[in-house]
Amino acid sequence: MQLSFPLRRLFLLHIFIIVLSNYAVQIPITVLGIETTVGTFTFPFVFVTTDLTVRLYGAHKARQVIFCAMVPALIISYIVGTIFAHGDYQGLAALGTFSIFVFRIAAASFGAYIFGQLADILVFQRLRRLPRWWPAPAASSVFGNLLDTFAFFSIAFYQCVDPYMAANWVSLAWVDYAVKLIVCLAIFVPIYGAFLALLAKYVLHRPLTSLSV
Repeated sequence: MQLSFPLRRLFLLHIFIIVLSNYAVQIPITVLGIETTVGTFTFPFVFVTTDLTVRLYGAHKARQVIFCAMVPALIISYIVGTIFAHGDYQGLAALGTFSIFVFRIAAASFGAYIFGQLADILVFQRLRRLPRWWPAPAASSVFGNLLDTFAFFSIAFYQCVDPYMAANWVSLAWVDYAVKLIVCLAIFVPIYGAFLALLAKYVLHRPLTSLSV
């Protein structure tokens, strides 16, 4: 499947964000008394990237980017996750032992990425022709993140070998989803709007309402 130069860059950006998030999800943090993971604050970037792809190139091209990125992202996520298991460097020798915990995280990301991004594209595609630019990325973030989050946590951590994650994955998933929504709606949707405005003014020389190719 051939991608143009701009789409290849988006393809590489998708892979980078997924791999980074799969590493970061292994690192728990507490923010304002709420237990979550570092990955909560990195993965929403992929929704911004997907929404910009749909807005500029259409749903078909966005699906191409997703299907091209998913297998390389799965493989690289497993390699990086094994070498840096639980956020700690394990050395290259760790690759000699199969890690079911890391593999489940990579596989969960694989499934959740597909479901979440396709849901994001479906919702965004239906709303992108509205006069205002923000309902499409806001609504797609709500539905895409919901599907992505619960697909990921259930596949990765249901009855997994990590006792803490196995016992708390449902509550962590709800917290993760809530934090993602706050981050997306308060930070990433405005970032998306800023990028879109810059592209419209300085690159495509078209108003925002005409970016529905």
